[in-house]
Amino acid sequence: MAQQSPGLQRNAIGLTEVLFQSITFMAPAVAVALSIGFATTYALGVTPLAVVFALVAVLFTAFSMGELARHLPSAGGMYTYVGRGLGSYAGWVLAWAFLLASIVVPAILFAAFGFFGAAFITELTGYDQEFLWVPLTLLCAGIVWYLTFRGISISTRVGVALGLIEIGIMVFVSALLVIKAGDRNTISVFIPGDAGIQPALQGMVFCLLAFVGFEAAAPLAEETRDPKRNTRRAILWSAVLVGIFYVFCYYAATVFFGPDKMADFIASNDSNPWAGMAEQVLPGIGSYLVTIAIINSCLANANSGANASTRSVFALGRSRLIPAAFGTVHPIHRTPATAIHLQAIVGIIIAVGLSLYLGNAYPGVPGPLNTYFTIGYVIGLLFAGMYMAVNLATIGYYWREQRDEFNWLKHLVIPVIGFILMIPAFLGVLGGVTVPILDLELAPLGEPYSFVPPLVGVWMLIGVVIGLYFWFRERDKLRSVREAMGETEEVAPPTPATPATPATPA
Repeated sequence: MAQQSPGLQRNAIGLTEVLFQSITFMAPAVAVALSIGFATTYALGVTPLAVVFALVAVLFTAFSMGELARHLPSAGGMYTYVGRGLGSYAGWVLAWAFLLASIVVPAILFAAFGFFGAAFITELTGYDQEFLWVPLTLLCAGIVWYLTFRGISISTRVGVALGLIEIGIMVFVSALLVIKAGDRNTISVFIPGDAGIQPALQGMVFCLLAFVGFEAAAPLAEETRDPKRNTRRAILWSAVLVGIFYVFCYYAATVFFGPDKMADFIASNDSNPWAGMAEQVLPGIGSYLVTIAIINSCLANANSGANASTRSVFALGRSRLIPAAFGTVHPIHRTPATAIHLQAIVGIIIAVGLSLYLGNAYPGVPGPLNTYFTIGYVIGLLFAGMYMAVNLATIGYYWREQRDEFNWLKHLVIPVIGFILMIPAFLGVLGGVTVPILDLELAPLGEPYSFVPPLVGVWMLIGVVIGLYFWFRERDKLRSVREAMGETEEVAPPTPATPATPATPA
């Protein structure tokens, strides 16, 4: 009898680790320094209110996802949710979307780590070399590969430490900004001005993207203690805690910089406003601290992103929807080694190759930074669409499979609102459209970002075609996207042999 290969390590991590898996996936320091900064061009002096709106919007989707996590702990994460709520074919389409995200997520962080690491070395030592970012990109990839390969316990515990460092630095700097602001502290930054609520709603579109990753706890469910409870708590609490963090940071930035000056915020200090403000309140070290927080955030995000995406790839391999080698784990470390190896290699190729290409194609704009924003559009577009699908899946799952638990508020009203509130985020990344109700006209994406929507569209079309093949030729295999908790790999332990008993006459 063939011996079955081991599965992922059960009960390896607890609530703290899985909570920071989601927190670090959101890259709080990077989001504060870069992502939400762009929202200030629309929200201006009420940017903190825009962040509050984004937090409220995200909580609807987080609640829906948490409701699904109560019953469906799986390494497949969101695609298992959609497979159960909307059917196997929809689950496959979402799995295909997540597969693209899993390919590009590490690359964006490897490149960002290289760029900010090189900038830090140059600032600290004066040494400047055009391709200094390349070895640093490779360094980040190597660290992430080692952590994710050696085991989920070590990688998530390192994630907790990294998350505490970046959040601690940004909270410390923000607290100093609030103190230095003195009598300029005001609640008016949460109150719509003469322009009404419109600026905050427009800024909310871009703030939403800073929350991408709150669901990253889901693919670690099979390795989490009490997964039905802890995964749900991690999803919800990560959104709440990081949302409060964002609100505090941008309250501090707005009152310190000046609500009436926020139109110039993102361009200040050579487009690095947080380093400039930190230097004002901590002369000599402030800029260094912020840069360290951003570098740390890149590494933490790459680590958590690799954990989440390799588990989802593992689940696809286990289901034989992609080559079965991806569904195997290392016999000692109990990690999806094949997925981890390939992801590191592909991540390096994309991070270095794309950065070199974009750097040459657009002189004057650093290649790694162009890679960050280009792939960022891909990730934003994919995740906004996936969040919309998960909201609909909540309705379908509870109506079809958990009718006795179905609640009109929790399993219909909240998911519908969550779906609607994710539409602006999807359109905001798509570009070249007008967001309804918000009266927000979004210009078409410029080069090199303009090829992102067609690229994602082609990828999804390929997935649709592959899904049709599975549907008509191997439908049983397609149904495997619905499996939770590795149902196909669970084997009952052998029982001691007992003497045979005589058959009872009929």
